[in-house]
Amino acid sequence: MKRARRRTRSWITRETTGGALLIGAAVIALVWANSPWREGYQALSETVIGPAYLGTWHVHLDLPLTAWAADGLLAIFFFVVGLELKHEFVAGSLRSPQQAGVPMLAAVGGMALPAAIYVAFLLGLGDRAALHGWAIPTATDIAFALAVLAVFGKGLPVAIRTFLLTLAVVDDLLAIIVIAIFYTSEIHWLALGAAVVGVGVFAWLVRRRRNLWYVLLPVALVTWALMHASGIHATIAGVLLGFVVPATVIWGEDDTRVHRMEFDLRPVSSGLALPIFAFFAAGVSLSEGGGLSEVLGQPVVLAIAAALILGKLVGVLGTTWLLTRITPLRLPDGLGVRDLLPVGFLAGIGFTVSLLIAELSFAHGSEHTAGAKAAVLGASVLAAVLGAITLRWDARTARSADMNLDGVADEVLVRIGDEKDREEH
Repeated sequence: MKRARRRTRSWITRETTGGALLIGAAVIALVWANSPWREGYQALSETVIGPAYLGTWHVHLDLPLTAWAADGLLAIFFFVVGLELKHEFVAGSLRSPQQAGVPMLAAVGGMALPAAIYVAFLLGLGDRAALHGWAIPTATDIAFALAVLAVFGKGLPVAIRTFLLTLAVVDDLLAIIVIAIFYTSEIHWLALGAAVVGVGVFAWLVRRRRNLWYVLLPVALVTWALMHASGIHATIAGVLLGFVVPATVIWGEDDTRVHRMEFDLRPVSSGLALPIFAFFAAGVSLSEGGGLSEVLGQPVVLAIAAALILGKLVGVLGTTWLLTRITPLRLPDGLGVRDLLPVGFLAGIGFTVSLLIAELSFAHGSEHTAGAKAAVLGASVLAAVLGAITLRWDARTARSADMNLDGVADEVLVRIGDEKDREEH
């Protein structure tokens, strides 16, 4: 039984499996939402469950399933992101500014340029009503991007994965800040203050000698509910709770609590939370509002597609090229600027977070909602295809002895897909 559970967990947490589950859920939703049975999909999405108004805290938890997927299940994913961030800042690639400088600044460039392209396209095409969605093309889907890299990046130095992971983690952190600042219409300060207290209580409990899940879980759920009631997107609670978990060994334990919690929750995040969110978020009915041609003809579609594919590519590549030319910062051993061509395309896979921001940007049923989601889905798939093609080209092209041009011969001991890499992942 234990062996079967280990095998199941190993299968679910593979990068390739996570990407396949995301794509499969999105395809099922898209087909169902555009089939003769589309009303069933709409009815399921709009099914309301949960308790109604609770006391004076503005807590409304009688939500449709789409909201539970975006606000509730996605909080699990963001909790895991919070754990990853904590690990990276304490013991990972973000602990050293010099080591993380290039991918961190590349992430900033890879968010700023897509936002600028989106705004420029809409102003040029005269659709000012969709400007509120400027953050839609700034996100990168970690799970989807790493899945493509795992399949098509075999033979390349593992430094590419580290660079992409660092870029995507910083991208997620900035996207979380954007959601908290720009996509919060009204703040209920009493509920927000109570949520902050909840985070503090969780931080205290998670540092005690004994970690009892049946104590931590209710505190986390109450904190999530209070964050939801505050008006700030509830997934922010997941990030904050994950970030307060200790990332160093305490109480003489063999492993960090960040790593143990991530180990326990990643299967739930990859195998349940993300696919269900994708199922409810990707069900775009292209037959409404004049059909496929009218939906795809919206200026917002062209703006998102150009921003995700061209904006991300030029933002990541351009920022990295400038940094390595005019500053002392250099890429890691074995990694050259040419390797960032596929990384730039993979960064254009917006998917999960982009779909979330699309829902926050436009009101339910808005004329822009279907177009924005269709653009995110189409551009993410195209970015994945271009990333896969350029990864194979990169892997088959001869490499120099000093790819990062730091004047020292590269020492590349591990490559994606080899035996040592499989042991570590």
